Amino acid sequence: MARGDLFETIEYLKREGESLLARFARTNRDVVYADLRFEVVFNRSAAAVNGEPRDSSESESAAYTTSVHVAGKGGALGHGQTGAEIGALARRPSNLVAELKRGLTEAYDRARFSAREKADLINHLGSAARGLAMPPMVPREPVRDDVEAIFQRDPRSLSTNDLKKLSLDASRDVATLGASIAYQVVAAMAELRHELFIDTAGSVISQAFAFSQGDCYVVAQDGDGHQESYDTIGQQRGFECLSDGSRSELMPNPNLSTFCVGLASEASDLAAAPVLKPPDNEVVVVTDPHFNALVAHEVIGHPCEADRALKMEAAYAGRSWFLRSIADNQIGKAVGAPILSACSDPTLDGYGQYRYDHEGTRGRRVMHIDRGVFSGFLNSRATAAALGAEPNGSARASEGWHVPLIRMSNTFFMPGETPPAQIIAEVEHGYYVCGHQTPSIAESRENFRISARRVFEIEHGQIGRLFRSGSVIADSKSFFTNVDAVGDDLRLIAIPNCGKGQPMQVKRMSNGGPTLRSRARLAGG
Repeated sequence: MARGDLFETIEYLKREGESLLARFARTNRDVVYADLRFEVVFNRSAAAVNGEPRDSSESESAAYTTSVHVAGKGGALGHGQTGAEIGALARRPSNLVAELKRGLTEAYDRARFSAREKADLINHLGSAARGLAMPPMVPREPVRDDVEAIFQRDPRSLSTNDLKKLSLDASRDVATLGASIAYQVVAAMAELRHELFIDTAGSVISQAFAFSQGDCYVVAQDGDGHQESYDTIGQQRGFECLSDGSRSELMPNPNLSTFCVGLASEASDLAAAPVLKPPDNEVVVVTDPHFNALVAHEVIGHPCEADRALKMEAAYAGRSWFLRSIADNQIGKAVGAPILSACSDPTLDGYGQYRYDHEGTRGRRVMHIDRGVFSGFLNSRATAAALGAEPNGSARASEGWHVPLIRMSNTFFMPGETPPAQIIAEVEHGYYVCGHQTPSIAESRENFRISARRVFEIEHGQIGRLFRSGSVIADSKSFFTNVDAVGDDLRLIAIPNCGKGQPMQVKRMSNGGPTLRSRARLAGG
């Protein structure tokens, strides 16, 4: 009998998935490991433009991925993977099981082909191909766990009108700011996502996530002055974090209307402000948590992903300044001032929070920079084996049919003990850089140019004139080494659209840090 609710399929597979995998492994030669990921997602969204309602949408989907490892000759280990979005097919158990068996068979055939090709290379090249005989995954203990989503109101219980009204009210509140707001869009989204991971090693992990997100895009015009601003608030919570706001310690946000009006008011002020005329030389810069979120994302997070460091993305997205080669790397070396530390931590309450990755490994804090010294990468079970490290639970896919990639979670600069007001008060002449906009990053991320939403001049410890269209330009290691003050105001910022891989996978996460003070060049215009 067909199931009325796709989410019920998760419970069915909790009961039947282990035996399905066990039978497959038992009846197919040389299978040493197999796993199954299954995911159901419900999403609803709405938008308003210039105080008028616009598009709304609702979707529900189901998808799976199977992964199989096969032992070949000469120590070769083949890996095959298959994934598909199957939607309503998952409602009928017989159709679902038939599709999962088909996916396992396809992954098995790919794994056998991989093992044969590796064995041929090992036989032909001898010791030169010894890396192909290495186990690609570090073994771990089986896990059985259920992680529930956090919400006061189930996202599925919302009506489209709830989100329409929220976005429309916020857009109309922005419209009251006057003629300087030339164009504005407000959007609201609510999602429930339920993931299941089962493997032949005995793990059964169920994880559910509630996501709520608000977005605002504003164009402000004042004479010849023009400002475009865009920002997001997001929580792993229910609708209440948009309608009422959230008091999360590390990532608080106002309600959607207050957030949008604040962004629009700021854009109006910036449109009336002069364009920054950059100084000729390097200057003192004080950067706020929102700006540092993009620095942490681009200059710490991405180059700390081990698949990027190991050149798996070199042709498409670049490499990592932390590991140019096995002989030339920054592991154990100073890359910043002793007061500077940075980490990724999926256990913290943020947009990038999770308990287990998509290989069934528990996520944990990974120190990237420990008191100025580079200390570690985000990894999968395979890259952990290549680096001689322990897996740290960082392999995640954006959708149920995608291959897991190594991704950031909550990646940030760690806080110090100095109040931001004191950091600014100690500056005789410099600039206070607030809010991020657009990054321009070197191929290995060893230097960067990141534009800010606002730049204030600092004179004699006081915040002065406001400028728009300013950017910070710096060598990454130099910028980190010159940090001489770290604030006590750690904040995480929701990053809703981090893209990686081919085909592109877009993932939600949090980045941030406290206020930092360093030296850099500024660009304007």
